[in-house]
Amino acid sequence: MVETQLLQVFRTVARSGSITAAARQLRFTQSAVSRQIAALETDLGVRVFDRLPRGVALTEQGRVLLPHAEAILDRLATAQQSLDDLHRLDAGRLRVGAFPTAVAALVPRALASFRSAYPHVALSLIEGLTPGLLDRLTAGAADVVVVSSSPAGPIGGGHVDLHHLLDERLLVAVSRGHRLARRRVVRLAELAEDAFVVGSANAEDTLLRASLPSGFQPRIDIVAAEWTGKLGCVAAGLGVALVPALAMRGTPADIALLRLHADDESVRRVFAATVAGRAVPPAVTRFLTHLREAAHGFGDDPRG
Repeated sequence: MVETQLLQVFRTVARSGSITAAARQLRFTQSAVSRQIAALETDLGVRVFDRLPRGVALTEQGRVLLPHAEAILDRLATAQQSLDDLHRLDAGRLRVGAFPTAVAALVPRALASFRSAYPHVALSLIEGLTPGLLDRLTAGAADVVVVSSSPAGPIGGGHVDLHHLLDERLLVAVSRGHRLARRRVVRLAELAEDAFVVGSANAEDTLLRASLPSGFQPRIDIVAAEWTGKLGCVAAGLGVALVPALAMRGTPADIALLRLHADDESVRRVFAATVAGRAVPPAVTRFLTHLREAAHGFGDDPRG
């Protein structure tokens, strides 16, 4: 196999018609250029130049070789340019997955700042639940996913690398007319008589139910899958709801958000996940920085 440097030297000599001139262009010694041309001819088994009293001239074999050498070198230059563009993020793509409440504010903020910094990278966002997002990640259908911890066990089963972003509190949403609306902190026992608005008919299967302390059995009257409906029911005084802090971009005028007492407080950990054992693309590395910046403060300020 011919080395690309030998082809580069060959092309330069062919274009200049002189070993001496080619040596100046390449910043090699004349003898180094002569040795490399000789090495090329040995590898190919043919003469590519006739040595003349003044300069060199392509042989018939050299004239046949030249366009192929130029094509190879041009393709390599194009490939290098593409790789450089990816490294500088002047091209490429970034496919992000996130669980629904992370899509409320956290991930869009990170995507917006990333797009501002790297406008030539194509972005896409996939919303889903943590298990499905991890499946997409390991299948190669996403580059990075934002996921949350689960009472069911460790995330990803060791197949992913986790990058901690924040610890998210669960808050209690009550109507402004609720008896506890003016409180900042409440105990769950104080809500024992309240109906809870949940996103699933089977509360045992929801993150919110799994996050409640053992022994606390909420009374469930209303199921509303979407946050708009859930908070609408709370605002109307039909019940209270546990709300992840990430879901709240701002407190609605007719809703009060209360923190749970430390003894009752539930915190879930939020991570960005990448596939373990694989090289992290430059776009993902830079996006992780934007995610961390966007996450700063979310864990402390429930109103984002």
